Amino acid sequence: MLIAIWGDELGAWVAAVELARTGNHVLLQQAAPGESSHRAEPGLMDSLAAGMTSGNIRLCSHQEALQAPWHWLASHPSDISHAESVCRDLSQQGPDNLVLINQSNFGIGASDRLHALLDSARQQSLVCLPDTLQQGQALQQFATPDTLLVGCEDDAARLRLQALLRPFSSRLQQIQWMSRREAEFSKFAISGMLALRLGYINELANLADRLDVDIEVVRQGMSSDKRIGQHYLSPGCGFGGHHFTQYIEGLADILAETRHSTLLNTVLNENERQKELPFRKLWQHYRCDLRGRRIAIWGCAFKPGVASVDNAPSLRVIRALLAQEAQVQVHDPEALSALQSELGQSTGLTLHQDPYTATQQADALLLLTEWPLYSSPDYERLLQLMQTPLIVDGRNLFEPDYLRQLGFTYYGVGR
Repeated sequence: MLIAIWGDELGAWVAAVELARTGNHVLLQQAAPGESSHRAEPGLMDSLAAGMTSGNIRLCSHQEALQAPWHWLASHPSDISHAESVCRDLSQQGPDNLVLINQSNFGIGASDRLHALLDSARQQSLVCLPDTLQQGQALQQFATPDTLLVGCEDDAARLRLQALLRPFSSRLQQIQWMSRREAEFSKFAISGMLALRLGYINELANLADRLDVDIEVVRQGMSSDKRIGQHYLSPGCGFGGHHFTQYIEGLADILAETRHSTLLNTVLNENERQKELPFRKLWQHYRCDLRGRRIAIWGCAFKPGVASVDNAPSLRVIRALLAQEAQVQVHDPEALSALQSELGQSTGLTLHQDPYTATQQADALLLLTEWPLYSSPDYERLLQLMQTPLIVDGRNLFEPDYLRQLGFTYYGVGR
């Protein structure tokens, strides 16, 4: 099948390489992702190069792309005007019976509006396939999805889409068919539910701090109930990420406008406050005086497996520390370039390629991203390197009793 890709979101590039891998011919209008975080997606650039070498992926002009019978749209939420322009061009210059797959987050009802711009008299149809990809795992999730939510209201387009997606969903019951608007709403609802779970467990963790209760024990008790389970039930110093936050903010706006509900806005506001938790614990420990202190930070990416610092807790913590004239020493295996791009040449900020050099003469170590390489560090080496054996664990990665036994002062989240 011949498929033209529109847009520069991660979903566009993942779709390009995975569709090419299964034998389709893919048309691109630019050679590489514009976003550095997309280029850092594990396996993406190698897969893109392999697709171009095989000839299954190639560059083309705008006019040539319009002639394809299949189109995949994954644009930034702010680029809906470009999406509308593409739909108008397809209506006027595209072939009969074309199918446009919209994976963009333009809000609930946007897919219907884009579909209306196509030429239905020539059986041009738009289907909505909400973006469920997570950075760091995007290729694997596209290739082996747990489920697919598809908004499709055209029987002919549905049959064709089943054929296109069969390599990624050989068991067709994995595909949940619904209207375009319902598919968009489902994605917003999923993101909102996950945010509520994260917000709730963080509230419990903060309460556990005051009640002298170990939230990890409570979390295990909660997750043993099959109605609750263990997913998205780990307390920490807040969530980040570009797409996840976008969907939550979008649904929060809809709730506020149509229901006068502040539920998700409260979650978002509390999440921003939660990002400052490691700083507040450090601030309290040093009695409001951090000037000149060396603070080591392990992890600045918004989650493990990505090179992005979009909405990451580390940004708020580092900025707060620099504002107090602390010396901040940061290590991250993937996201240092993104951090430097975000913060520039900040006075008092140094970036380290080795996690242990970042802790030299440190008055505290803050763990902000739970990268696997931090899971079992050389504690004796840390004791030798650090000026003060103080650990603020923003992800509850370490075992508190063991660290205290070794001589560390330990602060966790609800522990």
